[in-house]
Amino acid sequence: MRGLNRLVSFGCVGATVAAIYVLLYLAFLRIGIPQIFANAFAFLIAVAVQYVGQAAFTFGKNLSNAHQMTRFAAMIGIGLVTSAVITGIVGPILHMPEWVAAACVTVILPIQNYLIMTRWVFSTEMENSV
Repeated sequence: MRGLNRLVSFGCVGATVAAIYVLLYLAFLRIGIPQIFANAFAFLIAVAVQYVGQAAFTFGKNLSNAHQMTRFAAMIGIGLVTSAVITGIVGPILHMPEWVAAACVTVILPIQNYLIMTRWVFSTEMENSV
């Protein structure tokens, strides 16, 4: 049952973070912040909320573990690469409409992130090896 609870918590945190990102991005645009900065600010805040939510609620981990934070940041970078490959390489090669490539990212990234968080970022084995 622990695995199911973790998966539900992961999904709830992820959905909350996605909503926070969208709301912040739109709010920043509305108050006149240029798009590139609105996106960056919303993204950075959403990533911070995601770290806190996933560490504390989904995995029950200490938030101040520097190695864990570094692994989380690396996971975010891996997600960016995955997203870029799907939307910039795979999608065009397969002649996917942009919305299909984006939809693929929204399905693949949560799965990828869950696996990386479970096996690496918040792994008990990683805690014991540091």
